[in-house]
Amino acid sequence: MDFSYMLLIGSAAGIVYTLAGYPWLLTRRRRRTRGPAAKDLAFQTTVTVVMAVHNGESMIRQKLDTLLGLDYPAHLMDIIVVSDGSTDRTEEIVAEFADQRVRLLVVPRGGKAAALNHGLAAATGEVIFFTDVRQPLERSCLRHLVANFADPAVGAVTGEMVLRRGDNGEQADMDLYWRYEIWARKRHSEIDSLFNTTGCIYAMRRSLTAPLPPDTLTDDAVMPLRAFFRGYRVIFDPAAIAYDYPAVPGTEFQRRFRTLAGLWQVHARFPELFTARNRMRFHFLSHKLTRLTLPWLLLLFLIATIALPPHSRLRAGLLIAAGFWMILSVANGSVPPGWRIRRLTSPAQTFFVLNVAALCSVAVFFVPPTRLWKQTRVQTSAETPAA
Repeated sequence: MDFSYMLLIGSAAGIVYTLAGYPWLLTRRRRRTRGPAAKDLAFQTTVTVVMAVHNGESMIRQKLDTLLGLDYPAHLMDIIVVSDGSTDRTEEIVAEFADQRVRLLVVPRGGKAAALNHGLAAATGEVIFFTDVRQPLERSCLRHLVANFADPAVGAVTGEMVLRRGDNGEQADMDLYWRYEIWARKRHSEIDSLFNTTGCIYAMRRSLTAPLPPDTLTDDAVMPLRAFFRGYRVIFDPAAIAYDYPAVPGTEFQRRFRTLAGLWQVHARFPELFTARNRMRFHFLSHKLTRLTLPWLLLLFLIATIALPPHSRLRAGLLIAAGFWMILSVANGSVPPGWRIRRLTSPAQTFFVLNVAALCSVAVFFVPPTRLWKQTRVQTSAETPAA
């Protein structure tokens, strides 16, 4: 068989397995699951909320009001806000809450990971609740997160982030991808454990935390993996809910780029993910690693297609299909909301953005990771972007 055909078949097999084969296997996996954690809503313990903030003036007051209004005993909870070199009124606003169990730590600009390290050093709660300034929280979210620690096998737990749709913003086009991710997390949690959490809503036993390398891009992966490799479960609880806003147009690529760069970073720093120490290795390779290798498989598939005999009908058909997909991707930004064609253009654009971001994310090995961190700008309303 000609090498171009072999390359075409091999890359196609990898693409099909990533997009359809593994999700199908995940639906069929019923045996050897550990099931849900032994959650007990009557279980309570001390909690320290740790939140790193850089120039969060526009949202910090609302977030602190939300945290102080959580359905959790006030005497068991304190809040640490770490101002990561803020130059706006963030610190002034936080200081107004000093008599309401809120502590302000002011540190030089060093990035989120370094700021979290300062917060962890000052934390006293048995459980650390990590959240971000931007995302609103359901009032009961902390109570649900903590209830899972009644199970001694649980080391970390994350909630569900619900994406709010806006009239604009690329994040609205990520719904299909995010729904799949949430479904996969539910299945992994039932089988045994997740590999990462959602940075704006996760909790962890303080005894399992440790300082992060200052250039860490994804604390919500590094922290939970430390618990995982000490034999604990990292689980998903859909009853604990946070909300996120649509990204300002043109910024969703940067968000995915940073996340996927952080995924490369995690793979490099946790080589045990590829060994027998990873009791979820099959799922890690099938769900996480393939997310990074998929765009390379797509490139190989395109190269193999171009290398086919010039007059091959297969070659012509595949190139026409690829061109049609590209047209749909590019056209999505011009299609008005509500038009049925967006059912095609939106997934096409999402797929394109995710894979281009994955291709570019290898820059983490050539560029200092701290230079890859860009603050996400979102739309809290159709007209008003917020950092």
